[in-house]
Amino acid sequence: MRDVTSSWKLSELQRLFVTFWTSVPYLYLPTSIPLPFFSFSFVPDSQHVATVTNPLPAAFSDLLPHFLVEPDDVYIVKNKPVTLTCRSTPATQIYFKCNGEWVHQDDHLIERTVDPATGLPVMQVMIDISRQQVEKIFGLEDYWCQCVAWSTTGTQKSQKAYVRIAYLRKNFEEEPLGKEVALDQEVLLRCHPPEGVPTAEVEWLKNEEVIDPSADPNYHVTADHNLIIKQARLADTGNYTCVAKNIVARRRSSSASVTVYVNGGWSTWTGWSACSATCGRGWQKRTRSCTNPTPLNGGTSCEGQSVQKSACTATCPVDGGWSEWSKWSACGADCTAWRSRECTQPVPGTGGKDCQGLDLQSQNCTSELCPQSKFSCLSGTHPGRDDVALYVGIVAVALCLLLLLIVVVLVYRRKKEGLDADVADSSILTTGFQPVGIKPTKPGVWPDLTTTTSSYQGSLRSRHEITGKFSVTNGPLLDPLPNGSHTLHNGKLPSDPAEFMNRLSAQSYFKTLPRDTANTSYGTFNFLGGRLTIPNTGVSLLIPPEAIPRGKIYEIYLTVQRKEDVRLPLAGCQTLLSPVVSCGPPGVMLTRPVILSMDHCSDASPENWTMRLKKQSYEGTWEDVLQVGEELPSDPYYCQLEAETCRIFTEQLGRFALVGESLSMVAAKRLKLLLFAPAYCTTLEYSIRVYCMDDTQDVLKEVMQMEKQLGGRLIDEPQVLLFKDSYHNLRLSIHDMPRAHWRSKLLAAYQEIPFYHIWSGSQRSLHCTFTLERLSLSTCELTCQLCVWQVEGEGQSFRLISCLRTLQQLMGHKPVSFISNVGGPSAFQIPYLIRQKICSSLDAPCPHGADWRLLAQRLKLERHLNFFACKASPTSVILDLWEAQHFHSGNLNQLAAVMAEIGKQEAMIFLVTDGEC
Repeated sequence: MRDVTSSWKLSELQRLFVTFWTSVPYLYLPTSIPLPFFSFSFVPDSQHVATVTNPLPAAFSDLLPHFLVEPDDVYIVKNKPVTLTCRSTPATQIYFKCNGEWVHQDDHLIERTVDPATGLPVMQVMIDISRQQVEKIFGLEDYWCQCVAWSTTGTQKSQKAYVRIAYLRKNFEEEPLGKEVALDQEVLLRCHPPEGVPTAEVEWLKNEEVIDPSADPNYHVTADHNLIIKQARLADTGNYTCVAKNIVARRRSSSASVTVYVNGGWSTWTGWSACSATCGRGWQKRTRSCTNPTPLNGGTSCEGQSVQKSACTATCPVDGGWSEWSKWSACGADCTAWRSRECTQPVPGTGGKDCQGLDLQSQNCTSELCPQSKFSCLSGTHPGRDDVALYVGIVAVALCLLLLLIVVVLVYRRKKEGLDADVADSSILTTGFQPVGIKPTKPGVWPDLTTTTSSYQGSLRSRHEITGKFSVTNGPLLDPLPNGSHTLHNGKLPSDPAEFMNRLSAQSYFKTLPRDTANTSYGTFNFLGGRLTIPNTGVSLLIPPEAIPRGKIYEIYLTVQRKEDVRLPLAGCQTLLSPVVSCGPPGVMLTRPVILSMDHCSDASPENWTMRLKKQSYEGTWEDVLQVGEELPSDPYYCQLEAETCRIFTEQLGRFALVGESLSMVAAKRLKLLLFAPAYCTTLEYSIRVYCMDDTQDVLKEVMQMEKQLGGRLIDEPQVLLFKDSYHNLRLSIHDMPRAHWRSKLLAAYQEIPFYHIWSGSQRSLHCTFTLERLSLSTCELTCQLCVWQVEGEGQSFRLISCLRTLQQLMGHKPVSFISNVGGPSAFQIPYLIRQKICSSLDAPCPHGADWRLLAQRLKLERHLNFFACKASPTSVILDLWEAQHFHSGNLNQLAAVMAEIGKQEAMIFLVTDGEC
């Protein structure tokens, strides 16, 4: 409390009052209204001086109180009270008045301080207002409060602060409606938010993302909260939602679907084609396509013809004809006369044939036509004697030829008589021999055809044995059994894989399966299901429980086809993204889909691709059975595409492959670069083999096995390269070799792999070889830089360090082997009984959403909700996919934690004993 010092003449009564007033700061009437200040007139007197500790400065002695903080409008949210604050200086008292009535003194919270800058007293008062106090006030006026401050000079009132109860209604007064609009058309989506206090703020969402008009000026939000799309673009197709929010709640309107369609337009006409007839009257045509623009999202197609035809006349070809011979020339000094003719009647034209025959003839003129000065043309002899010698020579030669012919005929007859005694049918001599086909080693390079030797392979056999020979073709995938039945076996599998393969190869439906046990897995399964895995290839087949009907047992196989054994037709920009995988036998009856898992080598941007699942039919043709991302729940096939793996749900077994078609040059395939070198180097030459292959495990396994046979070793970690669909080749070069010890034997600065050899994906193993030479056998180390780049693209560079003398392990990556087939409950992470409990708990719809839909959301599988919903047991299909994804690293504790998050007590079923399972 501040003591006030003054020098005044006071009466005893006045001094008593001042003493009382300064010692008791507050005085209240029984009605809780503070007493007004009294006004005193003091007369200064030097004999009577009251001493006060912190006197008010003379400049502020007559100041009215002013407010440092005045109460503001507030909102009560739910049942939480609000606090009003008032601060004033100089003030001796502050009280709140609400709706014209003073607030009780006990409801005030008072704090007193001193302003250090001015030395004036500062008083702060706070009160709490509850929801019940506000609700007691009925009528048109709002609940308000005001504070009043006193000083020795007078009083001041603050502004009124209104206290309101905040709320937000649930229903929108107007919600947006879906529309279909043409390209570049203006779109208006209306939204009138629910009633609320304070007034709700509105924002718009497109596909659950907030629209920011400042970032995209094509959007505009009006003052009455409507959304305007100024010019509809294809990217504006989506679901739009109006969101209203204030301090109480957040409300969402129903989503409005906006579809921006494009009406088709004709492209320009192409040039006229060549005339269909090579001679005479024919037709020529020109075409146009409905691609300017292409109709999209239900837009109308182009009206009119896409092909125009026109009559044309082609000039017929004219074959050349000879003119008449010219007269013989005079006999020349060489006793020869000449005559000629020309191909001018007619001249060949329009592709006609040239004249056939000689255009120049000569003849001897040794008669009187020959000049007499040259009578010794033949070695200087007389012409008459010359003719006699010539005729004698001709007769002698004819007699010699006749004698030789007689000798040949006699020898032939003797040999013929000797053979007739032993050989009854001369065709036996050639039946069993098949000539080796001569194929070019490189395109455009054919073997030497001047050699006179022929090589044959095969053995001597009769003709009827040839028809029974086993052949592998690219015909139908696997022919079904004649009677439509399936192979059923109750016994165990044969212990010898070769015996199993040989036995199945004899059956008609297995005739095209290669006898490659390293890339084939097989097993016998019943209704409990199981899984087949081809080790180190990323290929597996999950057979869920109940997929095989009860009472049936199937022998099922899984194999990775060799690329040279399968001719997969690819067109345009299509490329093979996965291995070609066969599972069968085809035609077996399955009651629920199995899951086929295999690697793919596309980049992580599916928007750059159109991916299709291809399946080979019984006739051997490949058909598109699924487009990834546009699956229908009713289709027998479904695909889940992950970063490096695709998982195919299928109810029909067969031969499958994933094919991609790039939508732009940004699309890229993942390639893996492997570098191998000899494990031992005993010569001056040293070769580095660079493999450029699809980044899938099956190709890596194949290259590893091949290099193991060649005695190679991996000299660097495999590197990943993104190969873009830009039609540019891949170039490889070696740099920074220590020239004092090494030199390259390559004539070119780099090696190049053609674009289509890589993009097609049909090459079994792509590689190029860098042949280097060390200048001394004592050089034991090589350090260099390998650069790999796509023409007109970004490249990668790898630093290679290879030791030539130390023998390291032949293979840098040792394959990890797993059991190839597992049947029954041991093939799954989730025990069978627990699986049934989870399905019965989550299959039934739950009003709060704690069912299979929430399980799919927690496992990040919500994109496939439509597919799961069409199955008899959606939970079972979700668990099948979880089993396929977590084959080697399944963690039941994580799955239990997900069940606990859903709020199901069944999460404790993971703790059952082994005996119960």
